[in-house]
Amino acid sequence: MSTLRYQANGRAFAHIARFHPELTALRRDLHAHPELGFEEVYSAARVQEALRACGVDEIHTGIGKTGVVAVIRGQSTASGRMIGLRADMDALPMHEDNDFGWRSTSNGLMHGCGHDGHTTMLVGAARYLAATRHFDGTAVLIFQPGEEGFAGARVMVEDGLFERFPVDSIYAMHNWPQMAPGTVGLNSGPMMAAADRITIDVTGKGGHGAHAYQTVDPVVVTAHLITAIQTIVSRNVRPLDAAVVSVCAMHAGDLGAFSVVPGKATLVGTVRTFNPKVQVEVERRLVEMCTAVAAGFGASAPVTFERIYPATINTAAEALFAGDVAQALVGARNLDRHMEPSMGAEDFSFMLQARPGAYLRIGQGVKEGAFLHNSRYDFNDEILPLGAALHASLVEQGMPLASPDRAMENAKDRASELHASSAV
Repeated sequence: MSTLRYQANGRAFAHIARFHPELTALRRDLHAHPELGFEEVYSAARVQEALRACGVDEIHTGIGKTGVVAVIRGQSTASGRMIGLRADMDALPMHEDNDFGWRSTSNGLMHGCGHDGHTTMLVGAARYLAATRHFDGTAVLIFQPGEEGFAGARVMVEDGLFERFPVDSIYAMHNWPQMAPGTVGLNSGPMMAAADRITIDVTGKGGHGAHAYQTVDPVVVTAHLITAIQTIVSRNVRPLDAAVVSVCAMHAGDLGAFSVVPGKATLVGTVRTFNPKVQVEVERRLVEMCTAVAAGFGASAPVTFERIYPATINTAAEALFAGDVAQALVGARNLDRHMEPSMGAEDFSFMLQARPGAYLRIGQGVKEGAFLHNSRYDFNDEILPLGAALHASLVEQGMPLASPDRAMENAKDRASELHASSAV
């Protein structure tokens, strides 16, 4: 009898729950051996080992440097359909403060975001799909490197991922500690914000602190800039839109030189938006404001605006379909179809720019208040069977043996109806 503290329905979940202990062992092994982006040598090897044991049809390596792709063909491939499932593999450059037996064995590295769990859930789906093959089409399982700031998804796409595996749609999920185990959330639009890096280089004129009137003090300029920048969102972005501008770091002068006015100062921060038009407007106003404020003091402050990750935006039909699949597993009460977007960022956005799809959140609960990127965070092994079953069910219901396109066509029809009704 299952000891899980939540309930889920369906053949896939019941099947996968039987090898839950093996999935737990794999997840904890991955947790104990964290690796940074594009350094996932051990993780990729363990994934390949597990996939071979599962009996998948093909294993492709070296896509996006350390990425791994598995191919599983259904009982039939007459539909010609192909669905992609993605999991991230990399860890974070942070110290772990947990004391359990599977804590990180690498000093300064930690799976603080649950990518070890994401990888394991996709391996679980691979094992089930390869054993049952109860679908008509081809499943493409993508184990991606370098999500944490390395844009591994973009690198895989640029490396020909979708030319080699032309999926019709693609799905991914991320654990969410603020949601209870046994719950799933998504929406049919923005799920995560675009993440941009801003660097403001302020140049003035240095001098002696006792004769500051002879200087153009960049520290004073930056103080005014920091205050002024906070008005960009409140006075330039519609309240119904969303944007964040945060100055997160400042460097000027030398702490040991208490009487020296520096000649330069640097501000570094981030901009988060969902709408590309808002993103462009924030950049424009940021450049104008920094130029004007600095000029008022006789200084200069050019802005470097780097687009790191685009917004993660679900396509309507695929979000509706994924929601239907999740609802069949966990029930309507445990599914949030209108989940509030997060101002965090996710490089799965690059894949969604290339293919329709959806990004989901799967609840895992908070342990001792440890949220993502916390030194005491740990993935909740209890949700491994549900995550694996959700992955597998997207394939089975998206490419059913009886009627290859029925589930997705129904979702597309519903999406069109919703769009039409909202336009009235």
